[in-house]
Amino acid sequence: MHEIPLVDLARQYQSIKHEIDTVIQRVLEKGIFVLGENVQKFEEEFSRYCGVRYGIGVNSATDALTIALKAVGVKEGDEVLVPANSFIATANVVVFCGATPVFVDVEPDTLNMDPEKAVRAITKKTKAIIPVHLHGHPADMDPLLEAAEDHDLAVIEDVAQAINALYKGKKVGSLGDIGCFSFYPSKNLGAYGDGGLNVTDNDELAERIRLLRNYGRIEKEYKQTYVHRLIGYNSRLDELQAAILRLKLTYLDGWTDRKREISKEYTKGFEGSDVEAPTEKEYARHVYWDYCIKVKARDALEKALLDKGIHTAVLYRVPIHLQEAYAYMGLKEGSFPVAEMTCRHILSLPLFPELTEEEIQFVITQVKNMVGGLP
Repeated sequence: MHEIPLVDLARQYQSIKHEIDTVIQRVLEKGIFVLGENVQKFEEEFSRYCGVRYGIGVNSATDALTIALKAVGVKEGDEVLVPANSFIATANVVVFCGATPVFVDVEPDTLNMDPEKAVRAITKKTKAIIPVHLHGHPADMDPLLEAAEDHDLAVIEDVAQAINALYKGKKVGSLGDIGCFSFYPSKNLGAYGDGGLNVTDNDELAERIRLLRNYGRIEKEYKQTYVHRLIGYNSRLDELQAAILRLKLTYLDGWTDRKREISKEYTKGFEGSDVEAPTEKEYARHVYWDYCIKVKARDALEKALLDKGIHTAVLYRVPIHLQEAYAYMGLKEGSFPVAEMTCRHILSLPLFPELTEEEIQFVITQVKNMVGGLP
């Protein structure tokens, strides 16, 4: 068996090569690369896809989160609830705003923010909650939204890994005040470089986000005058990436369905073994950005699979509160036991729509055989 990558973007490109090459060529021939027609149309198409009124493209999900926090007024002295188990950017953006990230432990099955623990973490300084729909599974939003309403908090959804996921029939990103998306190449809807986008139904927030992404200058004034309404960023989704994403958006439903099919095949294949498969709650449609199992001898399995040419990943090996970057907060091991335990046992297996049946079965067989023989 040949090497099986975690994700194979080259295969995806080959499957739509002619269309991709065509849309890129059109942008190059037109010669407009910043805030052009493709950006505007993609914002409209993507927001409609999510079931919200406004979409504003930015240059990364990290900027999307930062700008979202700025738009709702997070400032120095405020606190923002974030899950202890997430990519570090979820906490970094809070620090960028001068606020303090308050970590919340996660549910052992979904690996998302535990709503009960989130409610207990709210203080008079709390300004916002950032639920992360990790690995493609929606966070349990209703109790978080209820707590936010009770305490007058903003809810900023981190949807970097969960494009097209559903919570009780609604697209994630459309549930809170602002949804923040990533188009990093390996995401379910990936650009050929960095990219991000905010969605919202709120008129005032949409206008503020548009200002913040472009030096505080409204788009209709972009080519006419240099009048700046506030201090903003240079954070714009570029025209080439928007053109690529417009095309890929037409394939997203099919790609999602295929990843769900492969994930179900994995889950069925691991029945009766010591592999703990991902959860899909009754309220959720999981989009499986990655297929994240839990096993006891994770590090040994990771190495053994690589020896067989099967590439895996650990997302994430160290929880945010134990990262060196956050040592200044003084949080020690044991502070968030579920997140810490999760980081010791999780392993993401190869998952992308172009995986062959032979590759899927090889992964299942090798994982089952190895897990059974590991100490």
